[in-house]
Amino acid sequence: MLIALDMDGTLLNGEGKISERNRAAITAAKAQGHIVAVVTGRARKDALAPLREADLVCPIASLNGAIVTLEDGTVISEAPLERAAVRPTLEWVREQSDLYCETYTGDAVYVGLHNRSQWEALASEMADVAPDVKWLVNKQFQQARVTYVDDIRTVWDDPQLTLYKLLIFALDRGRLLDAASRFAALPGVTVTSSHPHNIEMNNERATKGEALKQLAAHYGIDLRDTVAFGDSHNDLSMFEVAGCRVAMANAAPELKEMCDVITLSHEEDGVAAGLERVLRQR
Repeated sequence: MLIALDMDGTLLNGEGKISERNRAAITAAKAQGHIVAVVTGRARKDALAPLREADLVCPIASLNGAIVTLEDGTVISEAPLERAAVRPTLEWVREQSDLYCETYTGDAVYVGLHNRSQWEALASEMADVAPDVKWLVNKQFQQARVTYVDDIRTVWDDPQLTLYKLLIFALDRGRLLDAASRFAALPGVTVTSSHPHNIEMNNERATKGEALKQLAAHYGIDLRDTVAFGDSHNDLSMFEVAGCRVAMANAAPELKEMCDVITLSHEEDGVAAGLERVLRQR
């Protein structure tokens, strides 16, 4: 059986770590001969950090499935963004002071220094009247190992860099929906979300569902023998193809509506509880 685990809001707790119970459940599943893979919106190096801390080695489908790698790092599938298609819209994003944008390449996550400065100033201004804003902004900064550049356009225009994913964060949902509609209108681009305050853009072939298919084909596992764990909208494509769908207690309503099992939350070792239940039933 192939078990696919989302990370943030699913496998990882609020501190961004894999709990001992989750680690033990994954180790036990692997010992029984099951393949356990991580399928995440994170860059591969950001996914590796908590896995290594828990002494776990897994195949990783990173950047929402834009790059699929085996345990040893061998790439079996990749689907980058078409630079020419997204470049004009990225210029519009750069001009919006209320949109925070991260650019994901194969090895790094880039942010323009002007963009970070704008958001730090916003968080400071609103610290007293809306402390949750500062918390959200700081949380966004902590989610990726970011490389800051003076001018983000040098990254967007560098032919040596391949663009795999774009993430836009905003406090105003209306502005976020505006950005989402602009990217959704572009050819070959798909728009998903992993948090109420963000949107993520990938090649239309780069979905978690497609990544699950790629991993299942590589290991010779029928899709009926796959299990997907998730909590956010970018996990929906996995749920559409997996044989068994496990939604976290903290999952978006759409995932709970189409799942087979609802487990505990990511703060309550929900992956372990769900794995134990699924493996008992199979």
